[in-house]
Amino acid sequence: MNMPDPQAIAASWMSQFADPSAWQSWMKMPEMDQFGMASNPLALVLKDVGAVIDPVKLEQIRNDYLQKAGKLWQDFLGAKPPEFHDKRFASAAWRENPIAAFSAATYLLNSEFMMALAEAVDAPPREHQKIRFAVQQMTDAMSPANFFATNPEAQKHMIETKGESLTKGLANLLNDLQKGRISQSDESAFDVGRNVATTPGNVVYENELFQLIQYTPATETVYEVPLLMVPPCINKYYILDLQPENSLVKYLVEQGQTVFMVSWRNPDKSLGHLTWDDYVEQGAIRALDVTREITGQEKVHMFGFCIGGTIAASALAVQAARGKQPAASLSLVTTLLDFSDPGVIDVFIDEAQVAIREQTLAHGGIMPGRDLATTFSSLRPNDLVWNYVQQNYLKGKEPPAFDLLYWNADSTNLPGPMFCWYLRNTYLENKLREPGRLTLCGVPVDLGSIDAPVFIYGSKEDHIVPWEAAFQSMSLLNPNKPKANRFVLGASGHIAGVINPASKNKRSHWVNDKNGKARPMNPHDWFAGATEKKGSWWPEWSAFLSQHGGKQVPAPGTPGNGKYRPTEAAPGGYVQVRAD
Repeated sequence: MNMPDPQAIAASWMSQFADPSAWQSWMKMPEMDQFGMASNPLALVLKDVGAVIDPVKLEQIRNDYLQKAGKLWQDFLGAKPPEFHDKRFASAAWRENPIAAFSAATYLLNSEFMMALAEAVDAPPREHQKIRFAVQQMTDAMSPANFFATNPEAQKHMIETKGESLTKGLANLLNDLQKGRISQSDESAFDVGRNVATTPGNVVYENELFQLIQYTPATETVYEVPLLMVPPCINKYYILDLQPENSLVKYLVEQGQTVFMVSWRNPDKSLGHLTWDDYVEQGAIRALDVTREITGQEKVHMFGFCIGGTIAASALAVQAARGKQPAASLSLVTTLLDFSDPGVIDVFIDEAQVAIREQTLAHGGIMPGRDLATTFSSLRPNDLVWNYVQQNYLKGKEPPAFDLLYWNADSTNLPGPMFCWYLRNTYLENKLREPGRLTLCGVPVDLGSIDAPVFIYGSKEDHIVPWEAAFQSMSLLNPNKPKANRFVLGASGHIAGVINPASKNKRSHWVNDKNGKARPMNPHDWFAGATEKKGSWWPEWSAFLSQHGGKQVPAPGTPGNGKYRPTEAAPGGYVQVRAD
């Protein structure tokens, strides 16, 4: 097989960009080059959105590229190793081979150039983000690290293993093709209920939508106000109860909280008719009522994580419209209520794409969990896709055991009507933030009518729920009582920032508690006045729950009550059902 020569590739690119007239033609006419690669992938994107680049910026980008490409070419001819810093090419194998080093450096320069073009496009923000995303996807996919013929690490490993790595890589590829997804963890190392989701508890209620788990107390006394946790229905609940050393549930019961957990059912075709209202009424509100009946408490701490937070807040808004205020507090973790800035996932959501989903799913059917998982992986392709292509297939390695990635692969389906309603009314039309614009469970809702102190958490590097977007809930909840709201910002991303055990004292978090002053409604003003603290945000939240948790009472001796009796031990049966 004849592989492209890196020198020829560089020469081809330089010849295209050296002549200004050729440059203008290149910007207008996408075509395949002599190496079988798209010579102008950006132009394909520009054609779709009708965007243009200012000629002055275009000339600056061109000159910068030619200068850097010329230096790279001269260094190569002079046998001077190129300088680059990218973890994809961190291995010594890339630098020991001059052709491989030049290939990596050329790729990085071309990627930089393509992204510079994408940034320079004059287009509305939404289209601009789509252009950046599309170009980033293409440049990530074109990395020489992704192909055996241009990956010196994989070639070296093949020689060292006498071809065994290539055989194992092919076997790994075939196994993943059968599963329909890339293996990110050694899935044989984990078993739900054996070494993940192991905090003791019992299922005390179930309907067709969820099981309710009541966890066994770990202290002699507990706060009288119970805690109801509503996890995302897009994933399994046990992200909040992984292994004992990183289980948020275990930490909470050790702090004297009486914890109840919603374990959403993994829906099949028989549940393809369920709607968003069902998740609110028969899910969150029903769980809230059962928790109150079992504990005998009028009010409950309500917790929601990601879309679980959107469901929890919706449920409390419905109850408020009905004249009920069952929440002692509301805690929202990496949750969107205002969808003005939903992050990079917005590239997948526009009128055309939502309409297609509605045509196929709005009246019944299932949104496969595998499709959702693929979408989320594409938001971080180098970490969640190409890294495993290189390790699993090109090098024939087995992925290590990692509980978080095992959970990440344990997908859940969604009912089509519920999924379509969610896309249109939140991401696309952003109705939830406007009082009275949205009717849920038969009543117009207003998030500002929820009467409860609020704790909001965002992760600083979250690519799914940008922390600034999570912060916007501060202005929607308790609009007349800003001091009733508290915001805490954690380091890291959407999952790793949340699952940050207090015992490990890792990472950091930011707080901004100005005594006697209303908190700023602008996230950047908030951050400018915030103080960074070492370690997990969990103790901050635990203190908030304790503050609003009422008095200490003897821990319940048995789960459930006369009406709601335990039916099986935690983690229950619903969480065991896999989408694949």
